Amino acid sequence: MDKAIEDFDRHMAVERNLSPLTRKSYLIDLKQFRAFLQKNHASLSQGDRQEPSEVDYLVIRSFLGALHREKLAKTTIGRKVAALRTFFNFLLREGRVKANPAVLVQTPKAEKYMPTFLSVDDMNILLGAPHPADARGLRDRAILELFYSAGIRLSELTGLNLEAIDDAQELLKIHGKGRKIRIVPVGRQALTALKAYLEKRDPLLRPEANRPDSPVFLNNTGRRLTPRSVQRILDRAVLASGINRKIGPHALRHSFATHLMDAGADLRSIQELLGHESLSTTQKYTAVSVSRLMEVYDKAHPKARGGPKDT
Repeated sequence: MDKAIEDFDRHMAVERNLSPLTRKSYLIDLKQFRAFLQKNHASLSQGDRQEPSEVDYLVIRSFLGALHREKLAKTTIGRKVAALRTFFNFLLREGRVKANPAVLVQTPKAEKYMPTFLSVDDMNILLGAPHPADARGLRDRAILELFYSAGIRLSELTGLNLEAIDDAQELLKIHGKGRKIRIVPVGRQALTALKAYLEKRDPLLRPEANRPDSPVFLNNTGRRLTPRSVQRILDRAVLASGINRKIGPHALRHSFATHLMDAGADLRSIQELLGHESLSTTQKYTAVSVSRLMEVYDKAHPKARGGPKDT
C-alpha cells in the first residue's frame, strides 16, 4: 500500500498536474484508509504491508461505516470515497488490481445548504469599518475590498502575487483550483485600497519582496499571509463594524455572487468570474436570490399571508 500511494502521488503531480492542496487532501484520505486497514483488517496484510489487490467493496464499506460513526460530514466522507475511486482507478490502469472496489460504494448524498452572505447594507458597513492608517491597516482594508470586488477564494487571495495586478486594465490574473488561470475585473475602489497599501508596504518587506512573483499580502515578518491570518483580520473588521455575526472569507465571495445575481447578472458570467467548473455549482446563488425574493413577497404583498381573497 505504501508503494502504491507513493506512485499515485507521483501520478497526481506529473501526469494529472493536480495542485499541491488537492494532492495533500488525497494523501491524507489514503493514509487514513491505510491506517484503518492496519487496525481492522490485519488479514489483508503481508507482514507490515497492506495489499491493495486484497481490498474489496465490503472493506471500503466498513471504512465508511467507521467514518459515519465518527460523525464526519457527508461532504468529507464523499471526498474520501472520491480519493479511493481515483486511487484504485490508477492501480487498475497500472494492472496492479483486477477491479476498482470503490465504484460499488455509493457516495453519501451531500446536505443542501444555502450560502451565507451579507446584505448590501451590511457589506457597506463592513467595508466602512475603521482601520489603522499604517501599512497593516491599509493591508486589511485592501483585503476586504478585494474579496468583495473580485469574488476570489481565500486561497486565491493569499496566493496573489504582484505580477497578477494589471492596474491599467483594472484586472487580476487569478490562479484558481486545478491550477486554472482566469482573468477577473476588479473595481476602482478595491484598486484604490490596494494601491494605498502597496505604497506603504515597505515596513512589512523582506529583501526579495518586490520581485514580480512576490506575494501581495504580507504578514508582520514580511512573508506571505496565511489563510488563518486572513480570518483573524476579518474577525477584527467584523467586530469593529458592529455586525453581530460570525463571517468567514467565503461569505464575502458568496456576497459578491449574490449581489451580482440580484442586480441582473447572468449565471454564465458569474460562473466565469467565480471560476466554477460546473454551472450547477453557481446555481445555488439562484436559489439564494429566489429565497430572498419570496421573503420580500411574504412581507410586502397583502395577499401573501393568506388574507381575504378577492370576490
